[in-house]
Amino acid sequence: MKILFVCENYHPHYGGAEVLFKNLAEGLVKKGNRVAIITTLLPGTKKFEELNGVKIHRVSCFNNRYLFSFLSIPKVLKLAKKADLIQTTTFNGAPPAWLGAKMTKKPVALTVHEVWIGRWKEVTDFSRIKTSLHELLERMLYLLPFDKYACVSESTRKDLLRQGIAKENTVTIYNGFDYNFWDPNNFSKTEAQKLRKKLAVDKKFVCLSWGRPGSSKGFQYLIRVAPALKKKIPQVAILLMLGTPEKYQKNYQHLKRLASRYPEIVKIIPSLPYQQLGTMIRAADCVIIPSLSEGFGYNALEANSIGVPLVASDAGSLPEVISGKNLLFRSKDLQDLAAKVALVSAGKVDFTPFKKFEWEDCVEGYLKVYNSLLRL
Repeated sequence: MKILFVCENYHPHYGGAEVLFKNLAEGLVKKGNRVAIITTLLPGTKKFEELNGVKIHRVSCFNNRYLFSFLSIPKVLKLAKKADLIQTTTFNGAPPAWLGAKMTKKPVALTVHEVWIGRWKEVTDFSRIKTSLHELLERMLYLLPFDKYACVSESTRKDLLRQGIAKENTVTIYNGFDYNFWDPNNFSKTEAQKLRKKLAVDKKFVCLSWGRPGSSKGFQYLIRVAPALKKKIPQVAILLMLGTPEKYQKNYQHLKRLASRYPEIVKIIPSLPYQQLGTMIRAADCVIIPSLSEGFGYNALEANSIGVPLVASDAGSLPEVISGKNLLFRSKDLQDLAAKVALVSAGKVDFTPFKKFEWEDCVEGYLKVYNSLLRL
């Protein structure tokens, strides 16, 4: 089978979507399929290379992500002719993929991570005009008739169905997770203790949260809960590790200003390399995920795998994917969040049987979709 991926971002760009498509593409190649991907040319990358069997074609977009929807069209039309089907994802890769599929009469599958219609103002720090524009663009996206919609969680699938997409055209395929890498034995307890001392929190109850500083991650609520937590847990410390702040300057600066109100409680720390993230998680007494929206929730799986108690909001897919030691709080409810963290500090947590999300199941799920589209 010859499959063409059209994705705005791909490795070495890092995020949940990129983790999915790198593992999916390479997994499909291992099963004997031929995979090509059209993506954005990033600084330091080549216009074409083959990585782990995946042929990667990169298109220069002049550092403007929205141009990918237009500048990728010639390459999509050329490679679509050689493909059996096209795989794409929300948002900027979807229009050229759909156009290429229709022009070459090939089936096209769309992966949906999150549906933000009616919520753009809540989950972004965009201006009113930019918010309205993105709301309109997302609505227009779901007017394009894709042959299949693969949702990364049941929560996302339910949101998609509310947009009028036919139920029979949707399927839930959970992302996979690298359990070998996230084996807790890979992360030294001694190194975790050294990290606590380095950050001067070795004698405190450490709450950790991390991710990109986008508004949808809810970090503003995590910071605002600081005084309430201090009353319940006098020796509390909140560590907030933010990645790629340069892409979210407005919200990053806002979070820094908020954190400066509580210097004895909140520390914004630099992002660690991915290979060291497990040690940072192991150094925490509690992981907090205050998200306002979450399509899948890799942070939850990472905390669960390390075995650190997790306090997560009830937003999006989080109730679906969490397991192990955890408590859920009502999203944006500071009192409920403080109460749940206090329970964790007292050793009172729920235990949910472990759930596993294997990459093999993910790849097989997509292959089943592709075979149905090609009627194999």
